[in-house]
Amino acid sequence: MEWWLVLLIIFGAFFVLMAMKMPIAFAFLLVNTVAALFFWKGTAGIVLSVNSIRDAISNFNLMTLPLFVLLSDVVAQSGMAPNMMEAFDRWLGRLPGRLGLLSVAAGTLFGALTGTGMASVAMLGNTLVPEMEKRGYAKSMTLGPILGSAGLAVMIPPSGMAIIIAAMTDVSIARFLIAIISPGLMMAILYAVYIILRCRLNPSLAPPYELADTSLSEKVIYSVKYILPFGLIIFLVTGVIFLGMATPTEAAATGALGAIILVACYRRLTWTVLKRSLASTVRLTSMVLLILGTAAVFSQILAFSEATKEMSKLALAFPLPPILIIIAIQVVGLFLGSVMSTVAIVMITLPIFMPVVHALGFDPLWFSALYLLNMEMGAVSPPFGLTLFVMKGITDVVSPSTTMGDIFKSVYPYIGINLIVMAIMIAFPVTVSLLPGLMR
Repeated sequence: MEWWLVLLIIFGAFFVLMAMKMPIAFAFLLVNTVAALFFWKGTAGIVLSVNSIRDAISNFNLMTLPLFVLLSDVVAQSGMAPNMMEAFDRWLGRLPGRLGLLSVAAGTLFGALTGTGMASVAMLGNTLVPEMEKRGYAKSMTLGPILGSAGLAVMIPPSGMAIIIAAMTDVSIARFLIAIISPGLMMAILYAVYIILRCRLNPSLAPPYELADTSLSEKVIYSVKYILPFGLIIFLVTGVIFLGMATPTEAAATGALGAIILVACYRRLTWTVLKRSLASTVRLTSMVLLILGTAAVFSQILAFSEATKEMSKLALAFPLPPILIIIAIQVVGLFLGSVMSTVAIVMITLPIFMPVVHALGFDPLWFSALYLLNMEMGAVSPPFGLTLFVMKGITDVVSPSTTMGDIFKSVYPYIGINLIVMAIMIAFPVTVSLLPGLMR
């Protein structure tokens, strides 16, 4: 059978199952099972598929995933985020768009603790949207910074999506987690600059209001009490990896243990918090491991059908500079991100794109960072970005007048900033490789 026909049948079957609202992992499992029976001659194909799934998920480095999820769930379930935001709030003073800046600052730190954009949107949306509306902030300056900050959770370790992409592209998880720090911080800085400039040029977007004076000693006390301990957790996760003191798995374990101890010290570690955190960890980890296992089988089926080899040949045959092919790949990913789940996109596209990246001679670590940023944009891209619907669910409760159109319009400037960061990463690959190159 021709390779292009194999791709057409497999993708067609997958999209049909997705349209029937079958979960992504189960849709892939069903398609893989039928393809294995066809290509690998009956029951022998099933045995080979099972062995491939076992090999894919028995990688010890994947232990980082449940430990990072446990860390984020313990922090999120403990309800300590408002205290952290109050500590940041005391340092912002009378800066233009101060509540938007608070979204960026809190989103950066909260992202470094949770690694999930939807949790960040839920926390920031429930806390800040009512306050912003009370202060007369425009919809664009209320919703946009929160949605933009959600992407920081994906681009700053620990990031669940980063671990999935690292596992699928076969790059070092430790180096990848450190590599995405620079792009993530660039995004945060550019968000803050945009908010300040926009609100200075048009103060009506974020009207200034009277603030109670806060002494330096009060700021320091709040920072030591509510920011510094979280900074210690971040060091236990990211710092120990960068300094070569621990592997990603060990760092995830120390981070999870540190988070549990910290929450206990604040007397927030109840049986309810622990039970919900563990249940959420088991659910999410089980689904992600199934996704990674089925993705491994999918890659083998594509290789067996020679689809990956032919796709690589086709890419190399184009009379274009290699970097333009990489840009075209990002355009395809960005388009798919606006209409599909990011996890589905990663599972479908990476087994096809990675052989092309290798054939063109590009650094897989650099490409993986680009693609992670691409997937982050997909989660907030209209019309079907999942994070946008999370925000709509929140505003239905705290701001019923907010429409889906308001949410769409508010996120476009931050997608534009993300594209600028992606352009910088493409033009200057050192922005991705610098920090991993300094690792011990």
